[in-house]
Amino acid sequence: MKASKHGFERSAGILLPVSSLPSPYGIGSFGKEARRWVDFLHSAGQSYWQIIPLNPTGEGDSPYQSFSAFAGNRYFVDLDTLRDEGLLKRGEYERIDWGNTKGQVDYEKVFRNREPVLRKAFSRFKDDAALDDFIEKNPWFEHYSLYMVIKGGQGNLQWMEWAEPLRNREPEAIGRIKKEFAEDIRFHAFEQYQFDKQWNALHAYANANDIKIIGDIPIYVSLDSADVWENHHLFQLYSDYYPIEVSGCPPDSFSEDGQLWGNPLYRWDTMAKTGYEWWAARLRKNFDLFDVLRLDHFRGLES
Repeated sequence: MKASKHGFERSAGILLPVSSLPSPYGIGSFGKEARRWVDFLHSAGQSYWQIIPLNPTGEGDSPYQSFSAFAGNRYFVDLDTLRDEGLLKRGEYERIDWGNTKGQVDYEKVFRNREPVLRKAFSRFKDDAALDDFIEKNPWFEHYSLYMVIKGGQGNLQWMEWAEPLRNREPEAIGRIKKEFAEDIRFHAFEQYQFDKQWNALHAYANANDIKIIGDIPIYVSLDSADVWENHHLFQLYSDYYPIEVSGCPPDSFSEDGQLWGNPLYRWDTMAKTGYEWWAARLRKNFDLFDVLRLDHFRGLES
């Protein structure tokens, strides 16, 4: 909303997930269709583009059950843009079966096919200084990349089911992973670097066309995430790392039986001792990405 002498003037926007943008490659991205959408919003006299979380999708392919509250979803990295930069060739991604159901994302095909394509792009990427700079400026990345590398090596099991030294983040085990999988860690840096670069360009394009972007922050994070693996002391967990209680909401007009979300609850008293450092870092990251933030659901914080 725009400020006025009475407080705020009415303004309007439209909610559209990035995943819902048109694409021949299985799922919407930060490419030309995203800019066409911004052009439409501008021509229609809109002020805002509201999206849902841009984080990697986890259980159930839901952005509200993500592997990380800080990382970006590699599915949104635009392949045509990588081709324009000389990192891909058309035949390496245009002939892939990304799914044929109109109006729906085939997440299984996107999951299986997107990583091999991005690894081809990574093999041609030579700007090591850019990756080093990205890693240095994003302290959350170390635990996210380790989590993703280990998860892949552990058959994509939830981290609570990993081998004990990895589950407990024992220094010797983590040091071995860093050494043996250094190239895979840099691949994840490449994905996140490209995500940030492409999103920042799209965000700047939107702002230049008088469109502000409303981001969405789920109040809770997924149990199976780098966030809980790294900071398990900040969550209400048993000694085996499974949750003591989980999130949900009581019955209301939307759901007669209420909802069971299943996320672990925070130890707010422990967070208070750190000045809510984890939450502050999460908010800073999101304010770097968006113009306005929607906290979903603030009712949980208020209570």
